[in-house]
Amino acid sequence: MNKDVSDSDLRSLRTHDQQPNRIASITQKFEETFGSLPTFVASAPGRVNLIGEHTDYNDGYVFPVAIDKYINIAARQRTDRHVTLHAPDVNDSWKFDLDALPSIPQQAPAWSHYLIGVASLLQASGRKVTGIDAVITGDVPIGAGLSSSAALSVSATLAFLTAPSELEAPMEALVSESDKKELAALCQRVEHEFAGVNCGIMDQMISLLGRENHGLFLDCRSLEYEHIPLNLAGHYITICNTKVKRELATSEYNKRRAECERGVEILRKWISGISSLRDIALTDFKKHEEELPMLTQKRCRYVIEENTRVLDAVSVLKAHNQQITKKTDEALIQFGRLMNASHNGLRDDYEVSCKELDLLTDIARSITGVIGSRMTGAGFGGCTVSIVHKDALETFQTRVKKEYHEQIGIEPEIYLCRVGDGAQVFWSTELS
Repeated sequence: MNKDVSDSDLRSLRTHDQQPNRIASITQKFEETFGSLPTFVASAPGRVNLIGEHTDYNDGYVFPVAIDKYINIAARQRTDRHVTLHAPDVNDSWKFDLDALPSIPQQAPAWSHYLIGVASLLQASGRKVTGIDAVITGDVPIGAGLSSSAALSVSATLAFLTAPSELEAPMEALVSESDKKELAALCQRVEHEFAGVNCGIMDQMISLLGRENHGLFLDCRSLEYEHIPLNLAGHYITICNTKVKRELATSEYNKRRAECERGVEILRKWISGISSLRDIALTDFKKHEEELPMLTQKRCRYVIEENTRVLDAVSVLKAHNQQITKKTDEALIQFGRLMNASHNGLRDDYEVSCKELDLLTDIARSITGVIGSRMTGAGFGGCTVSIVHKDALETFQTRVKKEYHEQIGIEPEIYLCRVGDGAQVFWSTELS
């Protein structure tokens, strides 16, 4: 939303589902491109992480939610082995042959690498993959740290799995709950092997497993998870986009990962049986942190403290769900403090924030009714996430836009988000 929030906006947010509009729009674009209707639309959401940043690739804990912004792929099966893709949002197209995989031609656009990677790994896993015609659109902001790439990989995975199906079955019949973990790992491999980003598995898991009005408490080692209700008591999840391109995010991400691994290697001399920072208690770390180079020490400290914050945050929400009135307010305030501490650690120890992210969090925290604010995503730009009481939303938007523009010269984008479901498939009978 780019205007101040009124009561009618809030009613619309609660009652109006944009799903029919986005499905109708991509169906029309498919018909304009290929001359007939698609057989189905595969849709996967972006995400925002409320707490637990840069812990996933350290086998730690995270707590993301799926947001009501999606990458959608309208598709139909072809009779040959060719894949024809059209991406109207970037005015680009690409074709490839399933029998020529896994090679990627040098001239292939970056966005196509995700679909080539998905098709390659699905075939290698023994799953049936057929040619498709497809149109790809979405409203997950690219480069904002809201996981547009994971949403693209997940929606592509569902498209390739759905195309050979002869039955218009619900997605649950095509992809079981246990399949979702396997497919999340496959989509993670796409990032590693076809996009060159050594990401963790959080983004793919939440895109597949998100549940409306719930956060996903995920153990990134075991992939065990729990849906935690988000009874936010009149508060809303508000995302602010710095509109700063995350040019350093990929290279610095890989450096942070390497520093964490280096810390584990050194600390094994004093702490036995550890394979990642997840295994190190904060008390044990403090006993031996001086053995680490200063930079490595800061990176490790942040991750170990952040894992503790995630566990504390989930405990707070669980207690919140069992309490009412004043105790509920106290629980939310505690959750917000953990969010603030998370950003401070990302800024000072992990050093993945930037002046624009810090400014947005500072403005947010100065507004009565904001219980917590932090950067979210890889960092060096992208977005912040704040939890804002409905009575403060108008003030929040006005002040954030004004003060950020005064100091940075850019008007930030502000998204008031619903917490939505994970990936879905809509069949032709649902598209009319």
